[in-house]
Amino acid sequence: MDTILDKRTCAWALNHSIERDYHDKEWGRPNFNDQYLFEFITLEGAQAGLSWYTILKRREAYREAFKQYDLKTLIAVKQQAENLDNESHIDEIINQYDVIKHRNKIRSVFSNAEVALALQQEYGSLSAALWQFVDGRPVVNTWTTPEQVPAITEQSKAMSKFLKKKGFKFIGETICYALMQATGMVNDHLVSCDCYEISKCIPKSL
Repeated sequence: MDTILDKRTCAWALNHSIERDYHDKEWGRPNFNDQYLFEFITLEGAQAGLSWYTILKRREAYREAFKQYDLKTLIAVKQQAENLDNESHIDEIINQYDVIKHRNKIRSVFSNAEVALALQQEYGSLSAALWQFVDGRPVVNTWTTPEQVPAITEQSKAMSKFLKKKGFKFIGETICYALMQATGMVNDHLVSCDCYEISKCIPKSL
């Protein structure tokens, strides 16, 4: 098994094994799957003001709480709650699942599901709507130090503005750039990282 000493890894992933595993297997690798993309819209929005480790260790709880990110199921739950004129679905998540206990963030997942479904209908997929901001192909950066990696770019500003206009919540410019990094729209592994070249490989895309 690789250790921190025998594999070159981006510094942010060295503190916890769960971060290291996520970095090595997922972060920065191009992904065009709608369900995966919606998961990361949710997780990156939940992270706002918190550490990534705090969210990552709750990832399975988020999947269970939000019905494996099935958009139609989430919308049905929201509509049922509206018909009953209560938020028992939010109370249930707060009481039964190890997620961040922030009502507005939890509520936003259900309303975001409605917007995501509308984007699927408009663009053919959520992926097409999001990946348009990098013209359907990852931006491969050549950073040599962590200090060079930005928190916001013109693309993330444009994406945030677009998604907010469509009705998404918890989708600011920094969140959008974190989403782009996570799902491989940009390759922000340092060039010295062993995952840099791997993340340049592009699967079947749009």
